Amino acid sequence: MDLLHNPGDWFKLSYLIFAFCSALFLGALKGLLVGPIVGLILIAGNVGVILGLLPAHVVWTVYTLVKINRLDTPLKVAILLGLPALFGLWLGLSIGGSVLVGLGYGFFTPWVSTFEAFRHENETKKYVHIVVDGTWETIKGSCTVVRDFADLCYHSYPICLKELRESPDSNEFQTLRFIHVPACIVAGLMGLMVEVPLYTAIAVVKSPYMLFKGWFRLIHDLISREGPFLETACIPIAGLTILVWPIVVVGSVILAAFSSIFVGLHASVIVYQERSFRRGVAYVIAMVAEFDEYTNDWLYLREGSIFPKPQYRKKSVSRTQSSVGANQVAGVISSSVSSEAPAMLVPSLAHSRSVRETIQEVKVVQIWGNMMKSCEIRGKELLDANVITPADLYEWLKAKNSNEAVIIDVGLPCYSLLQFLLHSIELNSSGLVLLDNFEIKAIALEEGEVRFLEKVVLFGSNTQRMEAWENGSLTPKDALRAAQIQGLSRRMTGMVRSVSKFPTHRRRFRQVVKDLMAYYLEKENSNRPFSMRSTASIENV
Repeated sequence: MDLLHNPGDWFKLSYLIFAFCSALFLGALKGLLVGPIVGLILIAGNVGVILGLLPAHVVWTVYTLVKINRLDTPLKVAILLGLPALFGLWLGLSIGGSVLVGLGYGFFTPWVSTFEAFRHENETKKYVHIVVDGTWETIKGSCTVVRDFADLCYHSYPICLKELRESPDSNEFQTLRFIHVPACIVAGLMGLMVEVPLYTAIAVVKSPYMLFKGWFRLIHDLISREGPFLETACIPIAGLTILVWPIVVVGSVILAAFSSIFVGLHASVIVYQERSFRRGVAYVIAMVAEFDEYTNDWLYLREGSIFPKPQYRKKSVSRTQSSVGANQVAGVISSSVSSEAPAMLVPSLAHSRSVRETIQEVKVVQIWGNMMKSCEIRGKELLDANVITPADLYEWLKAKNSNEAVIIDVGLPCYSLLQFLLHSIELNSSGLVLLDNFEIKAIALEEGEVRFLEKVVLFGSNTQRMEAWENGSLTPKDALRAAQIQGLSRRMTGMVRSVSKFPTHRRRFRQVVKDLMAYYLEKENSNRPFSMRSTASIENV
């Protein structure tokens, strides 16, 4: 009732209604104008990458399957027979996913950007951003998505195959008798025939409850000014969430059906691992119950499931041990559960919080930017000290695979990571301190032959470059100590190689290398007479 007697509140309400309606109209208009262009770029680009690299993917995969020594001949034959189906599945899902992502990204990104423009404090710039935001940026973003997808297919996938061929675990010889091949095939087909329709049916049946419960939570927050409606500037965006919630529900149903394909095919793996067709069938039945129970937990329905849940593993962990283990190694347990238990990718319907709290929780994304910034800073230091050269940078820019230019590709990020660790030790921190004093928990690092470790992580096995760098290092005389340092170096190298597989890594790291080249050229030009200054550019490298 106070709202009726307070002109200021009436003004705020009128402004919010106007802002919401304006953003809704302008966002939809920009989506209709920009969406087709963005969708065409994404769909044509990703499909071109998929089809263009398909022959290479087939050759790389078959070569890896032939060269790997951890599989016996029957198992290799079984996998080879299944490759056409797997590549057919890859083509169907990747092309279909590219179409959905292209249409969704092209239409909804300009729409959301229009709502976000109302958060600008400057009134003059606000209305400019309302009209401009989400247009050209979305088109450039679509090109970036295609580029990252191409890096994933052309660089990351071969790296994964190479690591599989050279994995130390290749000594663990895996065998398969021909009698198990039909059982694996039948179990996989049975998984598809059972999981896909039942997962879809469960998701469809529970989608109305998800729809109305989500609306109830959002409207409750709107009335009580909680969660995303706590901050006035974010109310238009939160209002958009109410409108598009049905699309979120439909997307959850589609994702449930999509995930059921992989859950069903995993029945073949269970038959192979357990050497039992019966346990593969038990897995197919149990996964339906797991999915039903999972969705009940997310939607706050009754516990458990009406479906049977037979045991499909020979060894089971007691509930007490699982509970204790979950508290000690939550990350490991989460990854192992997610690899087998089904997941309906639905938003949480728990009590929502403010945007500030949400942003504070996802502050961990600063790590990615800190990694790249640190590589640039450490690279400049090494360039100034003539430890790395412009030839190393050019070699990486021109490299065609991960075997080339390892000093920049692996050594520089490893060296940067080592400096993070050393910086944290100097500050007596219990974690890893990044550039802006943001701290992440990490293992303790003992004092030792730090300079020698710097050489090892930067140059790896290049002994000539290691000897040329006079940084005051002492080679450990103790063979055990030297082995420990080499082991630490290998672990750091493994971490860096794992990060390098991420879709956005190569694009961002390439920009770091270009910035280092620009820094070197600028420094060289400043040390020369004006008439002799170079005008070389690296933009076309």
